[in-house]
Amino acid sequence: MNGFRPGLGPALVVLALLPVLIGLGFWQLSRAEEKRALLAAAELRRVASPVDLENLASSADPAWLRVRLEGHFDPRHSLLLDSRIRDGRAGVELLQPFQDASGRWVLVNRGWLPWPDRREPPRFQTPEGPQRLIAWVYVPPGAAFELKPSAASDWPQLVNQVDAAALWQHLARTGLPLELRLEGGPAAYRTDWAVVAMGPEKHLGYAVQWFALATALLGLFIYYGLRKGRENDHEPSTRHA
Repeated sequence: MNGFRPGLGPALVVLALLPVLIGLGFWQLSRAEEKRALLAAAELRRVASPVDLENLASSADPAWLRVRLEGHFDPRHSLLLDSRIRDGRAGVELLQPFQDASGRWVLVNRGWLPWPDRREPPRFQTPEGPQRLIAWVYVPPGAAFELKPSAASDWPQLVNQVDAAALWQHLARTGLPLELRLEGGPAAYRTDWAVVAMGPEKHLGYAVQWFALATALLGLFIYYGLRKGRENDHEPSTRHA
């Protein structure tokens, strides 16, 4: 009579790994749902009417809010956010201080520029005079937007991380600790930012992989246990008189 005899070792391995694999699958499903909710919320806010800077400053949840700006750029203190890739090309994002008519400073991301040559920074122009702009607030999920400002006096500065509050402290200015990404227009460069780095479909794909591994592990365990049971049943019994 056939039996199921996988042995203690394989059983312990499956008991240890199977909950982990299933848990990772459900975690990826929850991440996919979070990304769907984030994309939906961002879309709602990005089609809403823009608010002014006073309302933005008092908002408890500024992420994705559209903002109306009136003021001028500071062309002297530009930041080039390095290691930004578009269509397989390396480039930077141009961030510049912008003083609103309210007197507050904000850090405006004007978009992406390609590296023509790593030996010299990308060339850009700053619009002169008063500007009327529409931008939206970008708040990185799960991480702060940090700047490690250099003590050097050379501008533009090439940076890898940005903290707007530290920039205002460095420049002795009063500003909001937020990044505002410019919508398309005469003052913008390439502005096709993704709302999230990894979409819900990626998380669903990873969930399928984890569940497939869990299914394969369980299938192998059952196959191994049944095979060992058949082998044990077919072993000749040795009895001594």
